[in-house]
Amino acid sequence: MVSYHQLLSFIWQIADLLRDSYRSSQYERVILPMTVLRRLDCVLAPTKSQVLAKYNSIKNNSDLQGEALDKLLNNASGQRFHNRSPLDLEKLKGDPNNIDQRLTEYVKGFSKNIQKIFEQFNFAVEVERMRKANILYLVVSKFCDVSFHPDVVDNLEMGLLFENLVRRFNEAGNETVGEHSTPHDVIRLMVRLLFEPDEDTLSRSGSICKMLDPACGVGGMLTGAQNYLREHSAKAELRVFGQDFNLYAYAIASSNLLMKGDEQSNIRFGDSLVNDQFPEGDEETNGKFDYLIARPPFGLNWKYQQKEIEREHTRQGFAGRFGAGLPRINDSSLLFLQHMISKFEPYNPNIFKFGSRLAIIFNGSSLSTGGAGSGESEIRKWVIENDWLEAIIALPEQMLYNTRIGTYIWVVTNRKANHRRSKVQLIDARTFYVPMLRVVGDKRRKLGERLNDLDSNKKRQEEPDHIDEIIQLYCKFQESDFSKIFTNESFGYNRVLIERPLRLVYQMNVDRKSRFLDAVPHLLDDVQVIDKELGREPREDWGDFERLMSKLLNQRGSKWKKAEYKLFRNVFTEREPEAEPVVLKERKVSDDPHARIWGWFQVPGRKLEQMYEPDSNLRDFENVRLVDIENQGKNEKEIVNYFQKEVEPYISDSWVDKEKIRTAYEINFNRYFYQYTPPRPLVEIDADIKNIEEEIIRLLREVM
Repeated sequence: MVSYHQLLSFIWQIADLLRDSYRSSQYERVILPMTVLRRLDCVLAPTKSQVLAKYNSIKNNSDLQGEALDKLLNNASGQRFHNRSPLDLEKLKGDPNNIDQRLTEYVKGFSKNIQKIFEQFNFAVEVERMRKANILYLVVSKFCDVSFHPDVVDNLEMGLLFENLVRRFNEAGNETVGEHSTPHDVIRLMVRLLFEPDEDTLSRSGSICKMLDPACGVGGMLTGAQNYLREHSAKAELRVFGQDFNLYAYAIASSNLLMKGDEQSNIRFGDSLVNDQFPEGDEETNGKFDYLIARPPFGLNWKYQQKEIEREHTRQGFAGRFGAGLPRINDSSLLFLQHMISKFEPYNPNIFKFGSRLAIIFNGSSLSTGGAGSGESEIRKWVIENDWLEAIIALPEQMLYNTRIGTYIWVVTNRKANHRRSKVQLIDARTFYVPMLRVVGDKRRKLGERLNDLDSNKKRQEEPDHIDEIIQLYCKFQESDFSKIFTNESFGYNRVLIERPLRLVYQMNVDRKSRFLDAVPHLLDDVQVIDKELGREPREDWGDFERLMSKLLNQRGSKWKKAEYKLFRNVFTEREPEAEPVVLKERKVSDDPHARIWGWFQVPGRKLEQMYEPDSNLRDFENVRLVDIENQGKNEKEIVNYFQKEVEPYISDSWVDKEKIRTAYEINFNRYFYQYTPPRPLVEIDADIKNIEEEIIRLLREVM
């Protein structure tokens, strides 16, 4: 068999043919589809004659077209694809003057699933470009010089080869790197976070698992997961499924599976948020997966999907995918999280339903953006209160190809181990990195890891094993400088609305009277009576004045509209801190010991309680920590204690609007891992300043 490194060297030699016609970042446009084409050409060679014989016998049958025809010819080829053209790559060399036309005919002879891949590669455009550059014949001939037949290059080696090509081309294309791929070190960490707790289960013979990446790009996370299981749990079979809406990325990911001969896996095209290709009832997966992994695009605007997503949220609620809430329109990350959670296998060990595990990369906005009642907060609340959030790992900055900001891996599962129930682990790995010798896009740092694989070298063996250190922190589940453990409720708080009464003073004057009558001139007679009978002296009890005015109008038989009453108060009153509060409603004294806190003030000498109209200008909010999530998230005891200690002693007429208490969740890494560094002693600072002054004087003397 040809070695992996020999194949890789051979293909890079072919890439040299493109040097004068393509930029290095564009080599993939030719090399990837041609590698796929040569592999398919070799795989189909043994059954080529049977496929042609079968096709010639049925090609005139009008009832056998499309999928029916493909199915019959696939059976003849013994694969999930076929080619019914009499041509192959070797025969193309026999007609160099028409090689572009013959190559196009050959590609069109493939089954529909393969044609679709080459369409997404935009291969016809590259064929024409190579023809004009007079390199098409050379490229085809060079690929014919190597055999990619499975007897020569097995599926494992072919898969590794294709993955390496994709990774190298991504790293070469700095202007687009990172749009559809995630660095290998980050993938490795995510995969281990998913699989390490299930090591015993995955080591059992015959274990079959399904994994989904709904934003799979070129499929790096899925292949990374398969490679890890192959290295550490050879008895387990991982079937991977992915979806992406970028045509080129879809073509690469689909080709990768073809290179491996992985017939139990599938990559599908489409936007996961509005065109879910793995719904419940799907024949292949039933829309449920044991593992889910993703790095959704950061800051992706979802305004083009807004109508459909909002419709699902409104009509289906939690029966759909987005029942918890909708984030801001300019970031769809938490929509992907909800979509992935909807794919969880149910957890019920009594009937062998063992749940699912999920790892996803977010930027910092998903941790704390959005206040109480916002879509982001409601989604975090839904995840945490259902006890699905297991851990969050903070990564260093400059770890991804297309962003320098810090990123976070969320581990989410509906089957937490008993010792992790109702708890969340935070791991601060922001200092766990080594600088990269060669910058790739925005990636300047990587997680150190010691491996014994095809890419390992002496330099790598000397690196600190950061990935293993993080995994050890995660598995030990203990407090340390880099690991903190919190209860679910530690991240929650109640957003409490503090109100104060509206206090109005009434006074009639000529200017106000004129402004009011300009708007409602038909009330002239009533206003004249009010002016005459009730006078123009300031009245600091609006409630008392309103009763007198209403009595006067009733005597006249006048009936004002609600809007006219409102206009009268707006024109003839102004706020006055010393005025009496405006009463909104009253009731008999209740048994609630905290009625005063909720805004019911007892009337002196009477068995009545009054609630005042709040003044929107004096409104304020307080965040009160959440101890438990009973009472629908409104912990009255904590709110009462907080109000009595922190609010009422300083603002005696304030109260809490009980109906507008909102529970929110946020996770602030800096708060939990901040370490105070005391300033240097003043004596040391003074000594340094004195030394600097003496040095400046010495230098000036030398100049003078």
